[in-house]
Amino acid sequence: MADLNNNDVQEAVLSPVEQAAIVLLSIGEEPAAAVLRCLEREELIELTQVMSRMSGIKVDAVKNSIQKFFDDYRQQSGLHGASRSYLKRSLDLALGSEIANSVLNTIYGDAIRPMMARLQYASPKWLADYIAAEHVQMQAVFLAFLPPALAGQIIDALPEGSREMVLLNLARLEEIDRDLLTELEELVQRCLSALDTQSATVEGVRQAADILNRLPNNRATMVELLRAHDPDVVSKIEMSMYDFFILSKQTEQTITRLLDEIPLEQWAIALKGAEPALRDALLGAMPKRQAQSFEDLMKRSGPVPMSRIVQTRQEIMAQVKELVDNGEIEVQLFAEATAE
Repeated sequence: MADLNNNDVQEAVLSPVEQAAIVLLSIGEEPAAAVLRCLEREELIELTQVMSRMSGIKVDAVKNSIQKFFDDYRQQSGLHGASRSYLKRSLDLALGSEIANSVLNTIYGDAIRPMMARLQYASPKWLADYIAAEHVQMQAVFLAFLPPALAGQIIDALPEGSREMVLLNLARLEEIDRDLLTELEELVQRCLSALDTQSATVEGVRQAADILNRLPNNRATMVELLRAHDPDVVSKIEMSMYDFFILSKQTEQTITRLLDEIPLEQWAIALKGAEPALRDALLGAMPKRQAQSFEDLMKRSGPVPMSRIVQTRQEIMAQVKELVDNGEIEVQLFAEATAE
């Protein structure tokens, strides 16, 4: 058999013996020795001769040979092949960390991340509906490759009875075998194909409000310039800028002023179903006896229709905006980073 030096390995079509040699060179001395002990004398001599002549092996040759080995292995056994951690240790010893990572990333499907990045433009509700029929383990693997914010929105849109199991399976993930990644890739391809038929949705008002909240200067001037073009859309933007839940981010001094301006009866309605952080912020700004009386008032008021709750919150935020416009209070419109 001809020597395989430098670029020969890249150009030639590798024989089964050459592929076996590459696999043995990749797995380290001890595992390779264990394999060689199982061979007949003639097989051992032929294989070790090929191993001794190999040099300049490129990543593609290694990747293809290892891939072929796993494909054949899975056909001959009911197992899923070696774990990523096992191969990482073996390939690090044989090839070095950089080449080993390149091989493993290809084998174990890290290239799927760019595919899944395209899904960020889909509605979380649409994605949740699309994967709802999948097994809970596949749903967990799907979410594992997405940004946490998007994954959280998808979980929130899944059927209520399955959310905790999806999250539990996600938390238990450590290594994902190649067969499962192949299924994931097929799911993502179907998802992207279906997505191509959908129109993209964006929350323009919410995005514009977030941008305005973060303008370093002349926010009020910009709002008035926009109002001259479209008063209706600016009203929607301002409602989004002054979202009720920003009150949890305010200083105790600001909250105390708002408690003085707005009757407790309004707060009792507006805080129905509110996030705990907001309720804690308001109760924390009250004197202890007033806080106890307020909690009793909320209990006595009983269930309230959502339409009334929303209307009351809008009325409160209208008063907040008026106080801000008059320069009587300062309001933090987003969670800005702080430092001591």
